[in-house]
Amino acid sequence: MRRRASLINGLLGLDKPTGMTSHDAVAAVRRALGERRVGHAGTLDPSATGVLVVGVGQATRLLGLLAADRKSYEACVEFGFETDTDDAQGTPTVSADVPRALRDVARARALLASLTGRSLQVPPAYSAISVRGRRAYDIARSGGAVELEPRPVVVYEATLMGIEPGDPLRWRCRFEVSKGTYVRALARDLGRMAKTAAHLCELRRTASGGVSLSDCVTLERLAKDGPAALEGRLLDPCKLLGARPWHVDARVAALAAQGRALDAPAGLGEGRRVGLVLDGGLVGVWHRDGTRLRCDLNFPQPLAGVRP
Repeated sequence: MRRRASLINGLLGLDKPTGMTSHDAVAAVRRALGERRVGHAGTLDPSATGVLVVGVGQATRLLGLLAADRKSYEACVEFGFETDTDDAQGTPTVSADVPRALRDVARARALLASLTGRSLQVPPAYSAISVRGRRAYDIARSGGAVELEPRPVVVYEATLMGIEPGDPLRWRCRFEVSKGTYVRALARDLGRMAKTAAHLCELRRTASGGVSLSDCVTLERLAKDGPAALEGRLLDPCKLLGARPWHVDARVAALAAQGRALDAPAGLGEGRRVGLVLDGGLVGVWHRDGTRLRCDLNFPQPLAGVRP
């Protein structure tokens, strides 16, 4: 059976609630919009909330090209014990006394500052990293030993938002990190650096690349208003791709649809992406190769959301 044309083709920012996987969130968007073709970029753990970029219709084909090199989070780190998942959903594995000095704001700021820069991070055993064809979390859940190689990450910012009074000791923190950085692992490593043990107890993604919480809609709003909730809220695909918009006429768009090489517009750097825009909709993503443009993707149905 031939798939029907999508009525919505675009990218949206979703404020994912806690308690559901990213896959569950996609299913909820699918039901709310009445669209079968929905996907996401940049997975969030079930307990985490915040920015999740979602593609609908033809925009699902764009998700693989999106590269959110930086992501921002607000997190709560609890001291006293580690867990097998490095967050509050796991089973405690190591307990330790918490030094009184960790309640000192200056000490907390100094420890967080020491996380910034480039380093090699050992990912959590319960992660989606592939190990010999299996997900690490599947191996861990079945009782197998998981040994993951350290991976290069960058922590651009690690700052203290506040220290909660009382017990257990909890720090409210803000992180800006490179793609692939596990904030759960940062919490674990903070505890070890402080000569104690720690885990992540809350996590909220506040930005993913150029998408912030202010750009997002909630599942409640989508469930209540359906497609009307997206009016004026779809994300600009050219902006997220870092592509220069090139407004073309129907003749050039027809040539592009056939995959023919096009003359590159003036001032476009080698290898740089360009978004072919026809009547306000994105119809193709191309890149400069010498004096010509080469096709990365064409869209039979234009993507909405391109800003003037």
